[in-house]
Amino acid sequence: MDADFLIIGGGIAGASAGYHLAAYGRVILLEMESVAGYHATGRSAALFSEYYGGPVVRALTSASRSFLDAPPPGFSATPLLTPRGVLALSPAGEDESFDAALADELAAPTPAREIDVDEVQRYCPIVRPGRYHRAMVRPAAQDIDVDALHQGFLRGIRANGGQVVRSARVRSLTRLPDGWRAETGVGQFTGAQVVNAAGAWADQVAELAGVRPVGLTPLRRTAFLVDLPDGVRAEHWPMVSDVAETFYFKPESGRLLISPADATPTPPGDVRPDDLDIAVGAARVEEATTLSIRRVHHAWAGLRTAAADDVPVVGRSAEVEGFLWFAGLSGYGMQVAPSLGRLLAALVTGVPPAGPQIDPTPVAPNRFH
Repeated sequence: MDADFLIIGGGIAGASAGYHLAAYGRVILLEMESVAGYHATGRSAALFSEYYGGPVVRALTSASRSFLDAPPPGFSATPLLTPRGVLALSPAGEDESFDAALADELAAPTPAREIDVDEVQRYCPIVRPGRYHRAMVRPAAQDIDVDALHQGFLRGIRANGGQVVRSARVRSLTRLPDGWRAETGVGQFTGAQVVNAAGAWADQVAELAGVRPVGLTPLRRTAFLVDLPDGVRAEHWPMVSDVAETFYFKPESGRLLISPADATPTPPGDVRPDDLDIAVGAARVEEATTLSIRRVHHAWAGLRTAAADDVPVVGRSAEVEGFLWFAGLSGYGMQVAPSLGRLLAALVTGVPPAGPQIDPTPVAPNRFH
């Protein structure tokens, strides 16, 4: 065998899986593109938020906090987290949704809190006065340095004797008596176990291995950058969204990053932003603020791949020996990757993970079959 673990996919899922497994055996990570993390990880404006997602996702996020707050020595030359916060707004007539969200987020380690609408401009002065009826602050949300996290995982794989192979699209997976053989565009690789971390292509990879797909859906998310008003400095603003999650914006590189929070089912591929989504996002932000958007400097789209229940899929296949899932991280990948990587290593090795304990049942692949 060339490796103990063949990891298919070099985004944040595969990188975390490989990093945590590399302590227990040789890892070969196979990335189909020339740049690891090209389709989702490299296009993410990630936030660490223990207010975001359902109960399973929030628990996984909390279990990742210790790693992101204090990564291992040498993991990153810069902090992985920096304070940001979120200001969530609600127009008149949406009290039921607002109350439900607030009640849910009071259980977060740092609870969300409602603020008077007269305070909104103190947090973000361009929010349109009188537009919103209620507002809340999610104070503990933080920006994630996506590149530092991703590259730290990849460096860790190499430091433990592993290999990251780019331009290695897997064309076939063959079950051997003692493992697997993967045929790629740059050669053949064998490994005792396969970890399917192929993101939008994960169901396709499963079919190559003779494993039933779990029904993952790639979803397109659009983002773009616009200018701030002259003389306005925004680096200390929170991310601003509405409670219904129809848009968000936040400071980014001296400009404002805007998204219409779209989640359009899209075949796996190199997705591009849709002009209509950009127009919708711009219109929603102009309605919510006093901003007048004249120019889009840069627009992009990425894929977030979700299971039907919007919960990650991590664990052993119940059908085929030596095949493991690490997919369906949806829009939560950056904030749950550290805890899910620890969980995967524990499932493979039987060694209990250090740090917060994680229940593997809600993320198990067999919940779909």
